[in-house]
Amino acid sequence: MDGVALAAAYIGAAIAMGLGTLGPALGQGLIGAQACKSLGECPENTGNIRMSMLVAMGIVESSVVFAQVIAFRLASHS
Repeated sequence: MDGVALAAAYIGAAIAMGLGTLGPALGQGLIGAQACKSLGECPENTGNIRMSMLVAMGIVESSVVFAQVIAFRLASHS
């Protein structure tokens, strides 16, 4: 692969990681904020709120892993 194509692959990988993590980061912040709000309003439901928050965080985090895999594939495709 020539230098221009390799540079384009690296730039594409950087863009994939940047955009692929922007949305999930905002989503995780919103999930955490709502969990804190819910814990303040109903402290007796701590276990249920915590479990729901962790499941939601795991679902959101999976899209970051997919973006990372795509970025690695773009960067290593030589």
